[in-house]
Parts: sequence; structure tokens; C-alpha cells
Amino acid sequence: MSAGSQGTAKAPGGHNPWAIALVVALATFMEVLDTTIANVALRYISGGLAVGPDEAAWVVTSYLVANAITLIASSFLAKRFGRKAFFMWSVALFTLSSILCGFAWSLESLLIFRVLQGLGGGGMAPLAQSILADSFPPQKRGQAFALYGVAIVVAPVIGPTLGGWLSDNVSWHWCFLINGPVGLISLGLMYWLIEDSEAAKRERRLLRRQGVRFDLVGFLLVATFLGSLEVVLDEGQRKDWFGTSTLMNVFGVLTVVSFVAMIPWLLRKKNPVVDLRLLDSRQFGSCFIVMLFTGAVLIATTQFIPQITQEYYGYTATLSGLVLGPGGIMTVVSMLVIGQLSGFVQPKWLIATGAAVVAAGMYDLTRINGETTFSFFAWSRIYIGIGLPMIFLSVTTASYEGLRKDQTDQASALINVARNVGGSMGVSLAQNVLAYRSQFHQSRLVESVNPANPAYQDTLAQATRYFQQHGYAGPDAQGQATAWIGQQLATQVAYWAYIDVFWVLGVLTACLIPLAMILKRVKLGGAAPAAH
Repeated sequence: MSAGSQGTAKAPGGHNPWAIALVVALATFMEVLDTTIANVALRYISGGLAVGPDEAAWVVTSYLVANAITLIASSFLAKRFGRKAFFMWSVALFTLSSILCGFAWSLESLLIFRVLQGLGGGGMAPLAQSILADSFPPQKRGQAFALYGVAIVVAPVIGPTLGGWLSDNVSWHWCFLINGPVGLISLGLMYWLIEDSEAAKRERRLLRRQGVRFDLVGFLLVATFLGSLEVVLDEGQRKDWFGTSTLMNVFGVLTVVSFVAMIPWLLRKKNPVVDLRLLDSRQFGSCFIVMLFTGAVLIATTQFIPQITQEYYGYTATLSGLVLGPGGIMTVVSMLVIGQLSGFVQPKWLIATGAAVVAAGMYDLTRINGETTFSFFAWSRIYIGIGLPMIFLSVTTASYEGLRKDQTDQASALINVARNVGGSMGVSLAQNVLAYRSQFHQSRLVESVNPANPAYQDTLAQATRYFQQHGYAGPDAQGQATAWIGQQLATQVAYWAYIDVFWVLGVLTACLIPLAMILKRVKLGGAAPAAH
């Protein structure tokens, strides 16, 4: 990042830097909001488009993967074509695709538009940081990044509740259409207020003179690998993996071939789209894995808590969003506290402590049953909200330790890619665990539901008497009783399967504790670039 007007209160172009900060924060708020706003609306989306809940989950994972793909290219494209131009193109694509998502007529069309939305959104966050750095003198940048940080933190808090309210009271389509007017206003203000700094213009001219080209081959290999891997993870369970499905075999081959070709290409290329050599470092490689696992837990819980509360506890989408609200508020508070602690406590200890707190929250969720209350879910999310900022802020600080200045852009992109890819993989993993464990528990419970079993006969008799007392005749009463037992069986299977999901996510989180212990000590008190 370059510093634009170092000694003046004016930003490049002579505009007020705080006006620029507000516009940048507004655009970033809109993009971050879309990582969570659709999570509580998945039930409405699956119903409206006549697809299953597991297929509707693609709405979340496709956005995250597309977002990650753009992140790896955003730094070079911004330098080559100008930050203002690339930022405006990103916002324009995000806004247009958001409107198209709102008018989607099928799951396939929604996923195409959602991918375009992710491609547009992926370039916004890192560019926002660069524009803020150019617009403010060094002594004012902390305040500017604080405003930017508020937008990043508050958006995921508001997203589930807003998405739930819109779905319940208007339509799930408005979870996407709401971005239309906000995006258009942002575009107009950007065109008027934002200008590239002289340093950024010089860098662009230098790249053109040197003939530095974008690593298109590397980009396509990475994009093919991430996209194919996500298809395999999301569709594997439904398609019986690689047994009889041509689709799975094709994408399985694409995943392997693109990965095998990607590694030597990126390692040998002079200016690769992704610098994989960073992952050789014990410090950065460990931070990458930490962020991968953290993204998995964050996104999976944001989706699966509203999912179980709507399907098995009768919550509306609004109420399911409100379940996540207290945890989001606690995340804001925790970030402020951890921001102060990070100047005195080594990142490794904060990451380990945060992982332990989040793991405790996941363990708490394994105690769900038919009488679980709103406050139980809210408190479990509060525990997660306390621990996650300890990991997010600390891993950002730790990841830059020992890196050269020219490596920071690549490091920032890779850390953000880890969060997004981890999130999409976490949702896919949780969906697969839910499906497999549902089958397992179903088969075990069915063994005990035997007409010859005295316990079953007694339960059937009591249920039959209950329905007889409520107006059903003999055969009808027994039929209702049998259906009721089947419903109770299915509900119990679901509880146990969700418990298994939370156990798996808890174990993933616990793995971060020993991983944090191998991180090096860092110099405290420095300012690391913000992670989105």
C-alpha cells in the first residue's frame, strides 16, 4: 500500500478522506453482509426453488469459493488497471449479480449469479484497505481502519437477523435485491470521490513498462482446483461419490489434474498468481491452516444453528437470525478487548485460548435435545463469539512475522482465501457428516422399532389411546399413532446427527490448540494489515 497525501488532510483528488472512508466502509459492509444474510433464508430458498436443504447450501459455498478465487488475483489486477477502476468494476459486478440473484428462477440460475456476486465481492475488501491507506496520512490511518473494522464486524451481526426478517415478512429474494440501491449509491459516490494516488499511478506505469503479465495459467489452475474440489465435496454424498456418477468422476479428475499441474507451475513462475512458497514457512503455513479451520467452524455454525432451529424447533427465520445476534454482539465487544490485549500477549496464547473457548461452545451444542431453549443456543453462540476474535486478530498478526514487505499482499490474499475456502469446506463437511450420521442412527433406531418389541407395543398402545381420546376411530387412531412414532424417530435421528456435526466441528477447533503452540514469538505493538 502506498501513502497518498502524507502531510495534508486532503485525499488524492482533493476530497475529504472521511467521505471516502464512509463510501469504502459502505461498500465493504454490503459485501460482508452477503456472507451471512442468506444463511437463515436457505429454508425459504429451498422451498421456493423446489430443492433440498443440502442443495440450497450451494448458495453459501459457491459465493465463498468464487470470492476466494477473485482474492488471489485482486492485488495484481488493482495495480495493473488502477485501484479506482478495479474497485468500481468489482462493486458494479457485485451489484448487478445481486439483483440477478433476486430474480433467479431456478437453483442453477441462482448459483450462476451467486458465483458472479462472489467474483465481484472478492476484490472489494483488499482494495478498500489500499484506498484507505492512500487517502489518510499515517497518523490518521488507525482511525480510518477502525471505521472499516466496524463495518466488517457489524455486517455479520446484522446479516442473519436482517435476512430472517426479510424472508419472513417480504421474500427471500430481497436478501439479494437490497444490495441494488446501496450498490448504485456507492458507485456514484466512488466515481465522484475516489482517485488513485500518485504512487499507485507510478506503480501502474512501471508494471506496463516492465511488461509484467498476469499469471493467467496459474489463475485458471487455482480456480479449476478450488471449483472442482467444491463440487466433489458438495455433490459427493448425493451422487454416491465415484461409484456410478459420471459428474463426480469428471470433477474428481479435474481436481487431481489441476492440483498436480498447479504446484510446479506456481513454484517455478517468477510472478505467480499465488506464492505457494509462503506455505513452506512453519509460521505462515501454520497460520494458513488455523484460518482454514476457523473459517470452517465460523461459516458452518452460522448455517447449521439456524437450520436446526427452523427445522426441528419451529423457529421463524427472524428468530433463527436473532439466535445468532448475541454472539455477534459479543464478537464486537471481544474484538475491542482483544485489540488491546494483542499489544501485550503473544498471538500463540490468544489463538490457543480462543480455540479452547470455541471448542467449549461446540461441546455445549452437543447437549441439544427436544427441550433446548432459545437462550441455550444464544449462549452457545456467545461462547463462540468470545473465542473467534482471539483467533482472527491473532492469526493476522502472527502470519506477517518474518515476511518481507513485498510479500504482504500475497500473504493477506492467502489468509483471506483460507478463511473463505475453509468456510465452504466446513459447510460441505458438516452436510456430509449430517447425512452419513443420519443414515447410521436411522438404521440403529429402526432395529428397536420392532412390532415384537414389548416397549414398542406399549408405546403404540399409549399413543393409540391418546388419538382415540382426541376423536380418531380405531384404525385411524392406530395409523396416527404409528405416524407419530415415525416422526419422533426421525426427530431423534436428526438430533443425534446434528450432535455428531457439532462434535466434529469441536474436534477441528481443538486441533488448533497444539497448532498454535508451534507458532513463533512475534514483536508486539506493530500494526499488521487487517484481515477481512
